[in-house]
Amino acid sequence: MAEDGSVRIDLWLWSVRLIKTRSQATAACKAGHVRVNDERAKAATAVKPGDEIRLRHEGRERIVVVQKTIRKRVGAPVAAECLIDKSPPPPPREAFMPIARRERGAGRPTKRDRREMDRLRALNGQAKGFTGQ
Repeated sequence: MAEDGSVRIDLWLWSVRLIKTRSQATAACKAGHVRVNDERAKAATAVKPGDEIRLRHEGRERIVVVQKTIRKRVGAPVAAECLIDKSPPPPPREAFMPIARRERGAGRPTKRDRREMDRLRALNGQAKGFTGQ
């Protein structure tokens, strides 16, 4: 599994499960969301053990140090051994989610109220429509 040389950054990010697909990793590099040793990285940038990678992904910044270079996607326990995570903890979910609640006894929501609640649900990543409650 471990390689002696270097590996492309997009391949490594996908292999250690920091990004779901390799094409997303390539797109993140093209967009400038990936930095290796404080330099903007292209998808073909080679990484080796000891390199520090900064990745902006899913609304937060991840800071990892390469332990091992691997070329194939591996299970989560093995992937965790290939990096040292120095990322700050993610903010609590309640910190950035607006709450769409109506006061008890306020009556049935108007069409405008319902559209506003649907818009807030979409921002939070919840499904639109029936919530099962």
